[in-house]
Amino acid sequence: MKICTMIDWENLHYFSVFTEEKSLSAAARKLGVDHATVSRRIAQLEQNLKLKLVDRRPRTYILTPDGERLAQVVARMMEETFSIERLTQAGQQEVTGMVSISMPPLTAAHLIMPHLGKFYRHYPQLKLRVLGDVHYVSLQHSEADIAVRFGRPKDENLVARKVGEVPFGIYAASDYLASTGPENYEWISVEVGGVHGQKQQKLKERLNHKEPIMVTNHPELQWRAACGAVGLAVLPDFLGTLNNLVKLPDDYPMSAEIWLVTHEDLRHSPAIRVVMDFLVSCFETFKI
Repeated sequence: MKICTMIDWENLHYFSVFTEEKSLSAAARKLGVDHATVSRRIAQLEQNLKLKLVDRRPRTYILTPDGERLAQVVARMMEETFSIERLTQAGQQEVTGMVSISMPPLTAAHLIMPHLGKFYRHYPQLKLRVLGDVHYVSLQHSEADIAVRFGRPKDENLVARKVGEVPFGIYAASDYLASTGPENYEWISVEVGGVHGQKQQKLKERLNHKEPIMVTNHPELQWRAACGAVGLAVLPDFLGTLNNLVKLPDDYPMSAEIWLVTHEDLRHSPAIRVVMDFLVSCFETFKI
């Protein structure tokens, strides 16, 4: 039986993303489609293979034993595909082509973008795809070539280089501090982990475990709310010093390590090395 002729590889891709993301809605967001499209693609794959891959339960899909086995096979296939792509990219000896970089949006906007003009004047044949990602992407799955991360990565097959440390502080608008007594301070929370999250916990303790007046999933919205005199916010110093925000005295200073990360298969690519060197220069002021 020639099963390969029965498979729609796009359906297989949708199934692969679903197994990685663990839910239809998360897979749909990653693929840029609605969840009904993901559901339809999985159903088509089941029909093609004549296998039941998922149990359809209220509000969730659960992989069947056949689905689990196929997910393992697909994961190996995708890893081999990504390895071939990285091998091809690393073999390019000219500084040309496209390099994708994943980093927090505010880091990109305030620390990288101001220097891009100079970079392009030196390397006009090289194109950059800059991804402003709040959550980490997978370098193993070639979702980006290089990542800027706050905190040392622990993934296998990745090469990491520490390039500095970003201090965090507690900030508020001057108008807010002038009109609000310390006993009435409110604070703005952002849904993040790492040093940013740890620092927020310290702020919550400082305010007698008061719940935040506002919660957001995006650091820029937290920063904008602080600028709008909503309350106190934990911010990296490079943001806190903007828009007339005031840094409050702090008994628990914290810094987040900045790491540049790429896959070991790409470390010798001339284009990757050039972009890594450029990123290092952008973080020069944060060297310890």
